[in-house]
Amino acid sequence: MTASAELDRLLHTGPFHAALRAAVSARGLSLDRLRARLVGRDLPVALSSLSDWQHGRRRPAGERSFAAVRALEEILGLPAESLVRLLPDPGTGPVGARRPRTGLDESRGALAELLDQLPGSRATHTVEVVSGQDKVTIDARRRCREVWSRTAVRALADGVDRYVVRYFGDPGCHIERVRVAAVENCRLGRVLRHPDGVLVAELLFDQALAAGQTWVFEDRISDGTGAPSTEYAHGFRHHGEQHLMEVRFDPSTYPVDCHAFAQSALDDARHRTVELTLNRHCAVHLLAAGVDAGLLGIGWSWS
Repeated sequence: MTASAELDRLLHTGPFHAALRAAVSARGLSLDRLRARLVGRDLPVALSSLSDWQHGRRRPAGERSFAAVRALEEILGLPAESLVRLLPDPGTGPVGARRPRTGLDESRGALAELLDQLPGSRATHTVEVVSGQDKVTIDARRRCREVWSRTAVRALADGVDRYVVRYFGDPGCHIERVRVAAVENCRLGRVLRHPDGVLVAELLFDQALAAGQTWVFEDRISDGTGAPSTEYAHGFRHHGEQHLMEVRFDPSTYPVDCHAFAQSALDDARHRTVELTLNRHCAVHLLAAGVDAGLLGIGWSWS
């Protein structure tokens, strides 16, 4: 395996210290020069700390240290958040904990900022998802190129005429280049983006549903701008009857391990639920019925 391939692998599997050490080696910078660059950004870190971070004796902790790690990502030419995502939140969580691609908390952070601009976008008492289907395409560069979705909803009150989709890009995603298309039975309304790699978009039905009426629509999100992808997850805000999730890989590069995972709440641990076998068409899928609020997804690793 080349040094570049090994670095790419470590950025997605961890551990943090090994990924940092490989990145420093690939960039060819000494710890003295790294420290000088950090000092130039008003983020001084002791040489002993940098050495400890590289060898796993200690790990960054606290907001100031996390700011230094983000600066290291820029200095070392790495995708944004690629090192930070290998660490727990400051002061909490196990080493290697990862932030879910689909953030479920709509009360704070980037997602909340966007939803605040779309009145009624958080409402769960007016519409429910009856079933959903996602087809994710991973390209030859191992990036998430496209997410196609087909969704059936049921109005719980009169007047429902739209649905708001949420999208979270992989680390390094250029959210301004991500595109949303209304495919069937809807048209595109407002599209809002956040520099943290989050997007929300209105899909307008062009007619108001009566309570109890159902509607089926399709949309497509085109990306391909982030770092190599290692998972796709879907967040459920309320109970749903059925969800089908499929991930298709380019035949020129396919994963060595695939599995399904679940997370029932924001403060719960994520756990594997079943191992998935890649079929002859370079795809895996997960079919879930009676889905409760939480997170379901498919994860994979590269050779």
